[in-house]
This record gives sequence, C-alpha cells and structure tokens, in this order.
Amino acid sequence: MTDLDEAIASVRADVAALHAELVRYGLVVWTGGNVSGRVRVGEDRSADLFVIKPSGVSYDDLAPENMILCDLDGTVVPGTPGSDRSPSSDTAAHAYVYRNMPEVGGVVHTHSPYAVAWAARGEEIPCVITGMADEFGGPIPVGPFAIIGDDSIGRGIVETLKGHRSRAVLMQNHGPFTIGVSAKDAVKAAVMCEDAARTVHFARQGGELIPIPQEKIDALYNRYQNVYGQSTDARR
Repeated sequence: MTDLDEAIASVRADVAALHAELVRYGLVVWTGGNVSGRVRVGEDRSADLFVIKPSGVSYDDLAPENMILCDLDGTVVPGTPGSDRSPSSDTAAHAYVYRNMPEVGGVVHTHSPYAVAWAARGEEIPCVITGMADEFGGPIPVGPFAIIGDDSIGRGIVETLKGHRSRAVLMQNHGPFTIGVSAKDAVKAAVMCEDAARTVHFARQGGELIPIPQEKIDALYNRYQNVYGQSTDARR
C-alpha cells in the first residue's frame, strides 16, 4: 500500500465514523447532511482529493468502503471503492470550498433545527456568550441564498468565510455549513454552531441580549485558540 493509499484509507475511516456524531448530537434527520475530508496529495493542494458520503444512504449503512473519493472538481475517481454510487448532492459545494480554501481539511453540512431557524430568518447569530467568542471569535454570519446542485453554495460559503474568524456560516433559508482543519474539527464546529444557535435563541426569549465588548471577544478567542487544550490539538 502506498502512502497515498494509506492517506485515503485513513480519511475514509474518519469520514465514515464522523457521520455518527451528526446523529449523536441531533444535527440531522433521515439521510440529510454530510461530512467530507480532504486527502492531501504532496505539496500541491490543487492535486488533493476528498472523501464524501454517498447520496441518500442511511447513516446506519455508512462504512469506509462506501465513502466516495472525488477530485477537487467534484468528479468521482473511477475504479475506487464506492465509485459506483452517486456522491452527496452537496459535492460541488464541498469541492468549491476545497479548491478555494486550501487550509480547509474538512467540510460539514447539517440541518440542525436551531441553526436552520436562524438561517430561515436570514439572521446572523450574535456573539453574546463566551463559548461563541471562544469557538467562533464573533458572530456566526449568514451566507447568500443559493440553490443546491452546482457550486453556488460553495461560492457563498467561501465569500462569507474568507477573512472571517467563524468556521460556520448559515446559508440563508438552508442551514449551516462548517469548515475545519480536519473533518473532525469541522464536525466540532457544527456541534458548537447548533449549541450557540439554541442557547442564544433561548436567551432572546427571556429578554434583551447583552453584547460582549469586542476586545473581550478577541481575548477569549485568542486564549481558546492558543492556550486551551493540548499543544498537539489539530487546530494549532
């Protein structure tokens, strides 16, 4: 087995297993949602590949061997395990993100209910809790309305998140997409996005939200990203 074969096998296993986390945290229903992970190929990021789940397959049936390997144009790599199936309907969006954000190692899309509710209003989630400052460094922004099927969603994700601290975007009338340095990191961002969406929703029902000063958000974000956890964490 070559180094590339080992890298592909590792990402297949990770992506297949991480879909269970979407179910565990109540972020998806039926077969909706998806996780993908980048396979780094040498030093040239444009030559990379990514692994994504097949379209419309039950989460209980997902396994490394039926994950689908694609190039960065979103084309299924022929003759590879899973290539006889259609990839996720969001494949073009994931491919666009990988092509245009070479630092991204994982992309996740969910239909988590509270985040989708904010997206349905076209309203960003304000940064009014320290957990949001830690994880996202500010508000979770709203991306443009876009129709599934081509790279329009991917374009909206990139346009919204490039230069933004947030690793989550609420695509208007659709739902959250998250990015990370790895597939696991992107799944964590999806979990934390829904947690923030739910908590801030509850808070607003009780009264006026209290903003956090920007300098405090900056300090919280800096500490969480550079001090919290272990020095071997993937985000470092």
